[in-house]
Amino acid sequence: MKITFQKSTLRSGAKLVTENHPYSKSFSVGFWVNVGSRFENPEIAGITHFLEHLTFKGTKKRSAFEIAQSLESYGGDLNAFTTKEHTCFHGLVLKENWQQALEILVDITTNMKFSSKDFKNEKNVVIQEIGMSEDTPDDIIYDYLLEALFPNHPMGKPILGQIGTIHRLKEAQVYDYYNTFYQGENLVISCAGNLNHKKVESYLNSLLSKKKTKDNTLKKLLLDTKGFEKPEFHRCRLVREKATEQTHLLLALPSSTFTDELRMEAFIVNSLLGGGMTSKLFQSVRENKGLAYSVQSFLHTLKDTGFITIQAASDGKKIKELTNVILKELKLLKKKGISKKEIEFYKNQIKGSILLGSEDIENRMNSLAVNELVFAQPKSVAQIQREIEKISYDSVHEYLDNYLQIDKLSGILLGPKVENQSLWWEQFN
Repeated sequence: MKITFQKSTLRSGAKLVTENHPYSKSFSVGFWVNVGSRFENPEIAGITHFLEHLTFKGTKKRSAFEIAQSLESYGGDLNAFTTKEHTCFHGLVLKENWQQALEILVDITTNMKFSSKDFKNEKNVVIQEIGMSEDTPDDIIYDYLLEALFPNHPMGKPILGQIGTIHRLKEAQVYDYYNTFYQGENLVISCAGNLNHKKVESYLNSLLSKKKTKDNTLKKLLLDTKGFEKPEFHRCRLVREKATEQTHLLLALPSSTFTDELRMEAFIVNSLLGGGMTSKLFQSVRENKGLAYSVQSFLHTLKDTGFITIQAASDGKKIKELTNVILKELKLLKKKGISKKEIEFYKNQIKGSILLGSEDIENRMNSLAVNELVFAQPKSVAQIQREIEKISYDSVHEYLDNYLQIDKLSGILLGPKVENQSLWWEQFN
């Protein structure tokens, strides 16, 4: 028996996408709400993430403890996360408990009910989470940089929101947001594992009812129209004082979007730069110079923008040398490009990584959903492998020509006494 994909539209308007793995012992499901922090009205910034918390505080038939107990009692897991563009509620259970997983996720995404006490307490929890983020350099450094990369656009605002806006949120605003977006065509339900599509579809149709479409006037009050505009990448150089042991460095360069024809080439460049121990930056920064314990690059891909970040930390006295070593590697890449041998190496590395990841049922559930949300169609592992195989010497260098714009290299230094380094930091190139 082979892996099969199926897709259908439920009576509620939600899209259902499934991938049957007949030999799997597990069932993974995600309820993806097509709304994220980039679409929030500034007056309610942080509401998407706050609502993610509140859904776990209770429903019309379950307490918070009963929600927590619902899948844990089967050895399963129930969780959620918020991104710039989506919110996902997901569960993982044994294959025989698939109905319990679907039922609890329908309950929390359609029947939320919380008390005023829960509302107040969860505000405090999120405010503590914001404070914890401020104390975590690897987290807060991204918030600082994105705000400068995408000024005057909600893409640059933190997913958690600000303490002030969280304090000011009203219960009615949260329920309006929930009832407006957690329904119908705004939902994608993704399932992977040992399953039967028709049975999943039938069961979900018995649980989900079609809701009355909300007034567009309410949507306009809750959303920021700027969030639907393409965010422009702005060059920036920041320094932020922080009482940390090391000085933290985060650099950023423009990259491709989800729908860009050169999207796969971005994976090659990211892997070559800082994707592992064989990468250019790991070898030059750590192995050859011993300037940092860790140096990595990350590819961030969204519907209408993308960027690559390079992250490292070092003794403040060595941060200038560290930055110059990274800059040297970027300039060499721009000047000399990537050899055909290197391209084949990283193609094989990425294909192997994807194949290994395909055995993770949760990974497949996530991939199914993202492809539906972005492309409105599933992509099999084999199809993605074929797309990687098409990568050529010419296409990789086309990516480098289009996106490796060193004059746009942006970044932030975070740590003690970094203000003293602001002059060279602004001018290095």
